Amino acid sequence: MKNFINQTEISHFPVLLNEVIEICGFQKGKDFLDCTFGGGGYSESILKMPNTNVSAIDRDESVSKFALNLKKKFPKRFNFRTEKFSNIIKIFGDKKFDFIIFDLGVSSYQLNNMSRGFSFKSKENLNMSMGLNEITAFDAINNLNENELKLIIKIFGEEKEANRIARNIIKKRKIKKISTAEELKNIIEFSKKKNFKKKINVSTKTFQALRIFVNKEISELTQGITQATQILKPGGKLIVISFHSIEDKIIKFFFKNFSSSKSKKSRYFPDQKKNITYFEDYKNKVIKAKSLEISKNPPSRSAKLRFAIRNNEIFKNSSELIEKFKSYIELEMTNV
Repeated sequence: MKNFINQTEISHFPVLLNEVIEICGFQKGKDFLDCTFGGGGYSESILKMPNTNVSAIDRDESVSKFALNLKKKFPKRFNFRTEKFSNIIKIFGDKKFDFIIFDLGVSSYQLNNMSRGFSFKSKENLNMSMGLNEITAFDAINNLNENELKLIIKIFGEEKEANRIARNIIKKRKIKKISTAEELKNIIEFSKKKNFKKKINVSTKTFQALRIFVNKEISELTQGITQATQILKPGGKLIVISFHSIEDKIIKFFFKNFSSSKSKKSRYFPDQKKNITYFEDYKNKVIKAKSLEISKNPPSRSAKLRFAIRNNEIFKNSSELIEKFKSYIELEMTNV
């Protein structure tokens, strides 16, 4: 089942599409949940296979036009809701799925729409809202104190020069509010040490950090994969494509920690209690984009695909995932 989807035929193809299709297989149809609908690349490809049914969600209202077009093509097999990961159980209740897919990358529609302020190329207002947000990047930049800004940029952006950037943001906003993505980019460039060997733009990490904070991406991800696991059928597959190290760290821990292949703390002592497991043996293999895809779609070079297979165990609420990443979640909840 290699290379059977021609990506040039799909107007909004996502990364690792062929790999996702191959993982799923379509011998008997199946029920799919596309948790990051975007331009509809996954959903449309899946619906082209016979006897498939797709439910899709996306927090971004602007993608509903793509969903409407798909609904016209597949009126009985496709449904869409504008919603966040954290409300999966609220939306679907007891409905069960064979495959649940998360593509955590920022949509090209969001990045390329300069009015939304996701890109450091934008000269428009600072926003960075993916949809259904409580705050914007403007609120964060102009209201958080220096230490809060420093921590957000350092931790979520993994930016070594977060101190200097945060300090200069505070200095500039004392003169006037920082309103546009271009103004923020100029502050970052002024703050950074010159290094012309860098392959990525010097503003990338700070913009990423603010986007994560504004959209509460860590909280949404931890709740999303937990709730998705509850509505995944035994033998079903949870497929997640991540693009930065924090996301991948969360997915890897979740799959490994709640897998039947989880190692004991010590081989010399018996377990004090039976491990809670939701997945069959997790092989911990990361799938990455091939060179051909990267040449056509450069952002795919950062993509990491992991998937796990649901076992027969009944879901029990567990705080391990939240406790493990508590510091990130608490940082996201900083009041603006």
